[in-house]
Amino acid sequence: MEELAQNSPVPVLNALLSLWHPTQIMADLVTLDEHAHLFSGASSASKATTPEGLPVLLPLTIARVGDSSNVLHDMLVTYPRLGHKLRIGTPSNPKYHAPSAVWNKIKEVNCEKGIFWTDEAVKGADVVVTDTWISMGQEHEKAQRLKNFNGFQVPEKLCKEGGANPNLKFLHCLPRKDHEVDDEVFHDPRSLVFREAENREWTIMAMFEESIFRPLKFVINVDKEESISAPARAVCG
Repeated sequence: MEELAQNSPVPVLNALLSLWHPTQIMADLVTLDEHAHLFSGASSASKATTPEGLPVLLPLTIARVGDSSNVLHDMLVTYPRLGHKLRIGTPSNPKYHAPSAVWNKIKEVNCEKGIFWTDEAVKGADVVVTDTWISMGQEHEKAQRLKNFNGFQVPEKLCKEGGANPNLKFLHCLPRKDHEVDDEVFHDPRSLVFREAENREWTIMAMFEESIFRPLKFVINVDKEESISAPARAVCG
């Protein structure tokens, strides 16, 4: 996909790669931004609003528990740039940590200082995130992964005893398995998973609008073919 994007005359949208999943993070960010008012404290800074009058999303502590998958990789290069702190809990085996290619990108965008790999990932967390333990192509590792990730489920007990914010919000990109998060957390009103899933649709539509439909509107309104940009012309065929 990366090679295609480098050589394509038309936009190429990265819906998912083995290392990266940027569209999922877009949906997650929109979900958190929509619920900014739920993170507001008593300080005057928490009363800040956007030009549209909406609450500003304050810097959050976001805990990620589980595997170092493509979703986490994009969290690592996105959230610190927006002022959020990431606390990450994974098994000690380096296999389940971010690979060197991801760390190189983290350093390139200066995100190292906002990332903490820790045994106390949920401590102080405003948001707790988990994901599948067995990604596509890892089915043959299922038995070993279930064994290695024992203790990395997100139950209510972990959130309480681990010191997470009592009003924490929970995210999961779905589909969810019972061993990843218990019912008490997943179905709690604090869980935003279904709104998060819906926002996958809206954020993808926004990407289409920006990269495809907006150029098409330009094409429709021009009189001469030479005025049409190459990407837009290619989209039109």
